[in-house]
Amino acid sequence: MSAKTGVDDPDQQFYENYVCGSDRNYTGYCNAEIDKLIDQQSMQSDVEKRKQLVWQIERQLAEDAVRPVIFYPRGATCHRPEVKGLTIMVNSIYNGWRMEDVWLDK
Repeated sequence: MSAKTGVDDPDQQFYENYVCGSDRNYTGYCNAEIDKLIDQQSMQSDVEKRKQLVWQIERQLAEDAVRPVIFYPRGATCHRPEVKGLTIMVNSIYNGWRMEDVWLDK
């Protein structure tokens, strides 16, 4: 996967890793029909229709065993109840470590 990934938009992953001739398409996968579907989903303004296209693309990539996912990284932040003022990020596996408002109630 790329170091620069889109959080909620599949375009970056699709174009960078799966389109014919892409520099980061390390497996050399090339499927003109998938390329057309990737373009279609990118231009689709209807969210539900775009989701369906994305699922169709992902299903075909999985069936073709193109760069299969071999693990899913998991991350968590734990803390004790006496730690107060800690804000946990909700859209990242990292917590930001902003400690200026953290205090210990003990």
